[in-house]
Amino acid sequence: MVQLFLTEPFETENGDADAFRDKLDLLKKLESALWSLITSGSRSEARMWLCNTISCINPISPRHQRQLFMKLLSSRPPKRALASQLIQVIFEKRPHKAADIIAKKSYILEKFFQGNSKRILQFFDVFSTGGEFEHGKGSRALSQFAFVNRDICWEELEWKGKHGQSPAMVATKPHYFLDLDVQRTVENFLENVPEFWSSNELAESLKGGEIFLIDTKFFVDHFVSLMYEEDSKEVWEVINVFLEEETFSDLCHHFLIILDEQDLFAFLNMICGLLPSRMDPKDLVHPSCWLEIILSSCNGRASIDELLLLNAIISQGRQLLRLIRDEDDEEQKGKIKDLVFEISTSLGMTNFWAPLMEEQLSMKTKEMIKWLGLISWVLHYRLSEECETTKSWETLFIQNGISFRKSEKYALLHPEGFSDESGSELGERGSVRSRRKKKAKSRKKKRRRSYDHVGSSDSELVDLDSSLGWRSLQSGAGSWFLSTDDYSSAWSSVDLPEHLAKHCFSTWMKRTFCKLNLPA
Repeated sequence: MVQLFLTEPFETENGDADAFRDKLDLLKKLESALWSLITSGSRSEARMWLCNTISCINPISPRHQRQLFMKLLSSRPPKRALASQLIQVIFEKRPHKAADIIAKKSYILEKFFQGNSKRILQFFDVFSTGGEFEHGKGSRALSQFAFVNRDICWEELEWKGKHGQSPAMVATKPHYFLDLDVQRTVENFLENVPEFWSSNELAESLKGGEIFLIDTKFFVDHFVSLMYEEDSKEVWEVINVFLEEETFSDLCHHFLIILDEQDLFAFLNMICGLLPSRMDPKDLVHPSCWLEIILSSCNGRASIDELLLLNAIISQGRQLLRLIRDEDDEEQKGKIKDLVFEISTSLGMTNFWAPLMEEQLSMKTKEMIKWLGLISWVLHYRLSEECETTKSWETLFIQNGISFRKSEKYALLHPEGFSDESGSELGERGSVRSRRKKKAKSRKKKRRRSYDHVGSSDSELVDLDSSLGWRSLQSGAGSWFLSTDDYSSAWSSVDLPEHLAKHCFSTWMKRTFCKLNLPA
């Protein structure tokens, strides 16, 4: 049975130093094998995983997050790919802000429509048979401007019929605009009526930002030019406000994946100075806690390669397992499996943890986190391979001091196997009505938990073709409420390996930082 080392493992006598070094060498070999797997074709995926973890960092204030991204955008050479993505997101989330700017740039609007009949018809040729306000925005701008300024532009209107329409006639019968030759009319306005392109009527039609949908790339390119060629204060002000109003998580999800590794590393180094020098122990369960500790303690001395590997083993254990199972190199898969088994067997010996603690007194914070992360991932691997039935999971809970209750029966069990409700008789004397009520309540919570898993970033839908998901269904294993999270969620056998591995890691981190008095 797998040992999780949740109880105090550090009070044992020191073992043989050479034996301890041998175990540490096994962890180094596993580290090398996993890094080889990542670099052989999954580095870009590992970078995306790291970006997801960065997005979870939470002590970043709106002012500081604006400064972080502005430094990236203002650095040399210009980050045009990042700027393009940023402008596109602003078009989606704040189109009115961008539209206010474009309404003042008549030369961009003229260039947009010049010689492009498709764009002209998409924006201006939306006339209605009803009243004027039923026209599309571009069509309404054209008709309103024509009426208000008929003395300078009415003759530029082109009609499809044998003769043109007078302003008086069109005013009483707005559907006559259906006979307007929109393309030729707009072409005439481009050539002879410059007042239209800076008019209030056209500016009003742009407010919703629908024009950006006609050709987003055209406007994105021009906004990037406004940023870097013209250094437009208006554009930079919109960007400043946007970067401060959005959440740090959303900004990271949108923009970090655009960066190359050098810029991503520079971004992480900029974060270093914004993090607290010490963490509250209760924050050590946060998904990005290990990264925050490394950034604040290493001050840029951790390489991007080290961060990619650490993030994979600590934060993305399930995805790392998937990479191994998808690996075509059977020899490499077998090597990792053998190392996992050998390491987990060695960990069960009482002469490992005390020397590890002693070693950590002189170990760099980054190294300490790496060894704890690798050990937790070893447990993740073992649990996903070996715990397949209800009995195997409940035996694991009992032997590792985890109180639990089956989500179906809602009976609280202690590591000794006894129920809170009935002492040593496991609920035999409980009332039938009470059990029925708890069973119904349990089903409701189980349904809620299943929805939570589908929507969470750390969970994946169970793939019936995957060996893990299929084994879970075949075994009939249910789900459990555990003392590891104060019985707040029902954990299925598919999610338990990841949950328990992360719980072990956070438990060891708390214990280590407390005993070694490290700046957590």
